[in-house]
Amino acid sequence: MKVIPIHPAAAVPVPASEPSSGNDPDGLLHDRRGRSVRDLRISVTDRCNFRCIYCMPRSVFGDDYPFLARSDLLSFEEITRIAQRFAARGVRKIRITGGEPLLRKHVENLIEQLARIPDIELTLTTNGVLLPRMARRLRDAGLDRVTVSLDAIDDATFRRMNDADFPVASVLEGIEAASAAGLGPVKVNMVVKRGTNDAGVLDMARHFRGSGHIVRFIEFMDVGSSNGWKMDEVVPSREIIERIGAEYPLDPIDPHYVGEVAERWRYRDGSGEIGVISSVTQAFCATCTRIRLSTEGKLYTCLFAQQGYDLRALLRGGATDGALDDAIAHVWRGRDDRYSEIRSANTAGQRRIEMSYIGG
Repeated sequence: MKVIPIHPAAAVPVPASEPSSGNDPDGLLHDRRGRSVRDLRISVTDRCNFRCIYCMPRSVFGDDYPFLARSDLLSFEEITRIAQRFAARGVRKIRITGGEPLLRKHVENLIEQLARIPDIELTLTTNGVLLPRMARRLRDAGLDRVTVSLDAIDDATFRRMNDADFPVASVLEGIEAASAAGLGPVKVNMVVKRGTNDAGVLDMARHFRGSGHIVRFIEFMDVGSSNGWKMDEVVPSREIIERIGAEYPLDPIDPHYVGEVAERWRYRDGSGEIGVISSVTQAFCATCTRIRLSTEGKLYTCLFAQQGYDLRALLRGGATDGALDDAIAHVWRGRDDRYSEIRSANTAGQRRIEMSYIGG
């Protein structure tokens, strides 16, 4: 049976007629809810060497899945040009994602280009298995730090979740390589799914406690349309804090900045911190400052988006920087996303973009 890629049905045209200064006297862009754009996430590939059950289940993303052709992907120069336009309008953090971004050939060259943009924190999210041979190159190119996904410290559980038979040891080796290269402190993301890996929450906290790395426990989200999400498989962040805190007392910490999605907690004995990301039970839509650029050049204003805005067509059609600025301003000013605030039975059947297509 032919597999149909779960991509947006069509790009939404972007008018390029608004003045780029518009209604933003401070020079920053603001959406309909007063949120400024500060974080740009860039997916550089839709491919991955894992088949995680909550992101790219093998039943959908099998051997015959039609991934994007090379010519469909934005070039590094196109990505950099878009990033420069966003930086001019207030973006201060860029995260490289995928798919698995380290599968993109010569991704360190993109890092080097993006690192030349002034006043930008440059980060990357990865499953970690390619870091032992790439971490030093990434750091030398200008990457500031990495986030590594690791959904269990128990090997059997982790192999079931990544569904590609990668062992925990390969990810731990990647984390240590990143730390040794100066890409730390490493943030370690664990997506928690009840009945699958939630029994290992305390083991994960125990393993990284005192290591200098920061584990962040993420509620299982209904991203995309293929991961079989059910509300009863969500482990609320409050429950996670209670489990860990019962053995290792915790105190809350203030966020680093307005719009930070992780709620921070410090071990009372000074042995480090953890974080929880509660996009299901404690929606943070009201302070969301993120926008996402897909592998093939579409802008998405929400992780749960149903459609994108085509910038690649503008780039390849010879658009000036001014036209790109106007398109970006149009998209952000029209943004009114608040999916996690309105999640209900009425949103359950919506067809959404897959996480592997626009990053987490």
